[in-house]
Amino acid sequence: MKNKKSSYTEIMKSRNTKNVPSEHPVLDMYIQMVLDEALFNRKRDLLAERINDALDTKNKTLFMTLSKEYKVLRLLG
Repeated sequence: MKNKKSSYTEIMKSRNTKNVPSEHPVLDMYIQMVLDEALFNRKRDLLAERINDALDTKNKTLFMTLSKEYKVLRLLG
């Protein structure tokens, strides 16, 4: 089986598109915005799950740390 690239970043690096001008810069910007939003939402959801796990296990230190991260993330979004 061929070695597949596992992330979007690795795929984009392998394409070597730095010197190729885009024919549709607005479309490229829109696509990037959609990807950024999806990644942001996924990170937020994973952080919320970790916070819930910390609550379930009564791990106050981890809960406080993750809560601070979540607060910063909410300010960015």
